[in-house]
Amino acid sequence: MKIEEIWEYYKSDLQAAEEKIQETLQTVAPAISMVGSHLLMSGGKRIRPILAILCSRLFGYKGEKASILACSVESIHTASLLHDDIVDGASMRRGKPSAHSLWGDQIVVLVGDYLYSNALRLVNSLQSQKVMDAFTNATARMSEGELIQLSKKDQSKKGDFNISEEDYMIIITGKTAILMSAACMGGAVIGCASPEEEEALTSFGLKLGLTFQIADDILDYMAEEKVLGKNLGKDLGEGKITLPLIYLLRDASVDEVPKIKTIICAEKISKSDLSYIQQLLKKYRSIEESYEKANSILIQAKAELDIFKDGPEKSALVTISNYSLGREK
Repeated sequence: MKIEEIWEYYKSDLQAAEEKIQETLQTVAPAISMVGSHLLMSGGKRIRPILAILCSRLFGYKGEKASILACSVESIHTASLLHDDIVDGASMRRGKPSAHSLWGDQIVVLVGDYLYSNALRLVNSLQSQKVMDAFTNATARMSEGELIQLSKKDQSKKGDFNISEEDYMIIITGKTAILMSAACMGGAVIGCASPEEEEALTSFGLKLGLTFQIADDILDYMAEEKVLGKNLGKDLGEGKITLPLIYLLRDASVDEVPKIKTIICAEKISKSDLSYIQQLLKKYRSIEESYEKANSILIQAKAELDIFKDGPEKSALVTISNYSLGREK
């Protein structure tokens, strides 16, 4: 199964989720519709919603709870992006001006708050304490992940050169993996999965999320800007030390490390600076090693699906897993 075939095969399920998303944006506050639609309707693969749908469909569930869950998880993801762009001072998101650059920080923060709280209200309507616990835990862990990442920067908002691979994994667990895990777990619960099946999908989502974020961080140094939807080297310019840089700082020579640190600390990253870093990443195989790390986690993620019988939903989950590491680079 190809990734495009998944969107077509589950078109009606995704459409139901889209309608639910649109419904949540219709409020008495016009800003919610404007800001929410700007990001929610600006593209994106809807990976998190389709995970929720697929994990419920694994058990034959086709009811409204799947679209409610899918809407909730995408709303939480969108809220986190709105807040992240403010924290990072990002001017672009998915190839378009970021919301806060158009409407200002105050409005966008409040819209993000609305999306978070409304998403949890919808989750609560599923009447499952287990799912509610998973989503409230996810939102808390996402904030923790961002705060830990901020704590790894100095007062100039540049990276902590001593950040470890373990620190990085904790950060991306909170930023990305925990919400994907909640999406999969929620789908399993509304599909009436067994405890073993629920645990497998919860773990699958977590490992898939780790893979997805590592791949995203690699793309920051590899992708064409028109594909990535953000400026190439954006993370470097913000002083974010992600896995490729962690490996590079570990392996570079004593003569190269000072220049790498100078570039990371620079107020603005030039094309020549980015090119220099890319050359070193290639020289020390930092990108390849990052892919190897992501692939090892991906193998573990797909192994979690072994307890399920072959079928379209399992095939789709495997396809999404492979896509997470094989996006344009």
